Amino acid sequence: MELNEGLIGSVRHVVAPADTALSMGSGDVVVLATPRVVALCEQAAFEAVREALSPGQTTVGTRAVIDHIARTAVGRRVSARAVLEHVDGKTLSFAVEASDGLGVIARGTHTRVIVDRDRFIQGARDRV
Repeated sequence: MELNEGLIGSVRHVVAPADTALSMGSGDVVVLATPRVVALCEQAAFEAVREALSPGQTTVGTRAVIDHIARTAVGRRVSARAVLEHVDGKTLSFAVEASDGLGVIARGTHTRVIVDRDRFIQGARDRV
């Protein structure tokens, strides 16, 4: 499989108490936290390209620009979707969107870079 524009990834998640702004420390309300929305969008982007990578490769997130536009209560099912819009060498650009069954709750862009998994992990260890 190749890394072609148009690849799509998606994830679903039921909002749990641990996903709230209060639990994550990003606010004091018991609704889906923005950092969790970003993580779901990143996960969808990762899923979009996972099967197209060579053995030993993975992708890491480098940028996320996401507008979190609607609140979501605990217990609601959230879906995040990512579409690979542009491939520039090892840099991958995605359009991302999350919804909760009542409508869109977030949308934006996300950038990931293809890396060699072992070399990337070793580089992190070397920074210690």
